Amino acid sequence: MAGRTSITANVALSAAAQLGEGPVWDERSNRLIWVDIIGQAVHVFDPSSGADRSIDVPGTPGIAIPRRSGGLVLAVGHGFGVLDDAGAFEPVAALVQGEVVARMNDGNCDSAGRFWAGTAGLNAEPQAGVLYRLDPDLTVNRMLEGVTESNGIDWSPDDRLMYYVDTMQRRVDVFDFDLDSGSISNRRAFAAVDDGEVLPDGLTVDAEGYVWVACWGGSAVRRFAPDGSPAGAVALPTPNITSPVFGGPALDRMFITSAREGLTDEQLAADSLAGALFACDPGVTGRPQRTFAG
Repeated sequence: MAGRTSITANVALSAAAQLGEGPVWDERSNRLIWVDIIGQAVHVFDPSSGADRSIDVPGTPGIAIPRRSGGLVLAVGHGFGVLDDAGAFEPVAALVQGEVVARMNDGNCDSAGRFWAGTAGLNAEPQAGVLYRLDPDLTVNRMLEGVTESNGIDWSPDDRLMYYVDTMQRRVDVFDFDLDSGSISNRRAFAAVDDGEVLPDGLTVDAEGYVWVACWGGSAVRRFAPDGSPAGAVALPTPNITSPVFGGPALDRMFITSAREGLTDEQLAADSLAGALFACDPGVTGRPQRTFAG
């Protein structure tokens, strides 16, 4: 970060999203894909013009990621689906529900083109969620059980580590990752995010292998070194920050989603930026978005 320890982000889009999430940079179009979970919409934002297109989907989308064959793959509602370039939606896998109903939340694709996404109970019921892996042949695999709120996920630049957030654990965990098999093992704590009411949400890994974590209730995105030590932060003017991603043609801009959800009427009256999409110059670059091979 060239010695920079604190960065301030500015508004890129006054979106007023109820629960903005899942920003993903699409290199094919130089657009930012993001979702409003509660608004049940996938958004396509053009930073060069400021235009934002909204596409309604049948369910609550956790994230939408480009497919190599065109269009997007979604973790949405109670399963997975695809959205073509014209905005037509098709479900591809419904998940078996247990006693507690869970919805899809955040996710990401690994370098082999497998789509990882997890669930959370509709009322944050403990251990009601699962982390799933959707393979290119549309087979669904249960990779991690007993999750309360599955959130951010990304990999180290060498693909040997997978970083993962189950928000209510109040930390980022790391697994050993096998790219060939898509297996994870040796889960351990990487970095705590447990001060006050702050909770870890979405995350992204930069080209240097540092991990950036959105802090719900913390008005910030925090950066951690590969050894888990604090290494700077981005300051935001609204508290409920949900996810960061690198974008722009050179992958040198950071886009950050936020939410109105969780704020009282009084807080919302005093906070016109809640739910906005933000951007900043983080001083480092990200990595190209991995796409779904199915």
